[in-house]
Amino acid sequence: MTKRDAGTMVVIFVSQRTGADPAGYDAAAARMDALAAAQPGYRGVDSVRDVAGLGITVSYWADAVTAAAWRDHPEHVAIREQGRALWYDWYTVTVSETTRAYRWTRG
Repeated sequence: MTKRDAGTMVVIFVSQRTGADPAGYDAAAARMDALAAAQPGYRGVDSVRDVAGLGITVSYWADAVTAAAWRDHPEHVAIREQGRALWYDWYTVTVSETTRAYRWTRG
């Protein structure tokens, strides 16, 4: 189980896909998921995308330093540039510290 609690940094990535190169996008997304999970400070990720290509991905990091290290990882930087060139019409990134968190699970 990942640790996502108060003090965790969250990076909220909201994007609109172009629809171009779905196989290339899927491969890059899988690689970024695996690479992020191997980074120090990684705490987990939640991600959804609708049929029109609007997506929301929230990644969780131990602190601002580890979140920034992921932002600056060379392979992540390269994929981000490819995303701007090919896969996204637009995106926004919001980084924030979690001040409160809780979970509920059905029975």
